[in-house]
Amino acid sequence: MYITLSQKITNELKQRILSGHYPAGYRLEEIPISKELGASRTPVRAALTALLNMGLLDYQAKRGYMITQFNEKAIQDAYEVRATLEGLACRKAAEAGLSEEQIAHLQGQIETGDRLLATGRLAAKDVEPYRCMNVEFHQNLVKAAANTWITRFVEDCHEIPLVSQRTIVWHDSAVMLRSHDDHHRILDAIIRRQPSRAEDLMREHIYYSGLFILQDVNRAYDTGPAAKSKTQVHGGTTI
Repeated sequence: MYITLSQKITNELKQRILSGHYPAGYRLEEIPISKELGASRTPVRAALTALLNMGLLDYQAKRGYMITQFNEKAIQDAYEVRATLEGLACRKAAEAGLSEEQIAHLQGQIETGDRLLATGRLAAKDVEPYRCMNVEFHQNLVKAAANTWITRFVEDCHEIPLVSQRTIVWHDSAVMLRSHDDHHRILDAIIRRQPSRAEDLMREHIYYSGLFILQDVNRAYDTGPAAKSKTQVHGGTTI
């Protein structure tokens, strides 16, 4: 499928917002982005408009496009929905059963995570490979549910910064090890055709991910210059 330049730029900026490259409240300007991406202002302008329509940007007169800030309740609510949906996906996958090819692929992703965490911590250079593994693992479990509506609504959840699978608490080794251990248990439950266990494990996995992320954001606000506006969560902070 042919992708236009404006679509490519939209995807690139979207990834940067959801991964935390741009924090909430950050101002995006046409000229700097055009220079950085080596593109003219026309496709950049179209990309900014598309991101505005997605809800990832706000437009303010005289200030331009700003990364949307989501308050803490909105983040918590989205995590609750994501946990329910992905838990349901794991239940459906366990009920239907996985093919040998699906099992091999998911086990391969877990082995990648094992390798990246072999030293007991995630090195900075390994953050992006682990993030990609995490995204693919979750996406494949949702796909295994073979339910179009679950897939669609889960994708909507991942359009919210800090709720996306792209966000990981990579600098906290204990959290990272616990989270990846969850991956082992979730896949094991699905392979063993244990729907209730698989659903509960995934719901807990996502629930605790949300707690750790919000705790980390709040710590950053308590110690940083933005402490006075603690109710506003950094929409794109990768932690």
